[in-house]
Amino acid sequence: MATREIAGKTVQVNEEGFLTNPSDWTKEIAAELAKEEGIEVLTEGHWKVIDFARQYAGTGGASPTLRTITSGSGVNTKDLFSLFPKGPAKKVAKIAGLGKPEGCV
Repeated sequence: MATREIAGKTVQVNEEGFLTNPSDWTKEIAAELAKEEGIEVLTEGHWKVIDFARQYAGTGGASPTLRTITSGSGVNTKDLFSLFPKGPAKKVAKIAGLGKPEGCV
């Protein structure tokens, strides 16, 4: 596992840049990871999805899939793709400090 500094905090990441310890996550880290993913500002809509994903992973142990996000967060698929273009489930998981969802390439 590699380490890197994100938002002034040294964290461990895997080969794809996902945090390996979700408890290292902060909102500041989320903002930096979002910028790396091409999302300049995290809006209320982004946070709704990120907070849902973290809560889901906290109880289920795994990152939510696209279908789980849309059914559980109240954000429809079209809006989710607008908020997190090109692979929303993977981007949500990364920005939320979670592991890559199952089924993501």
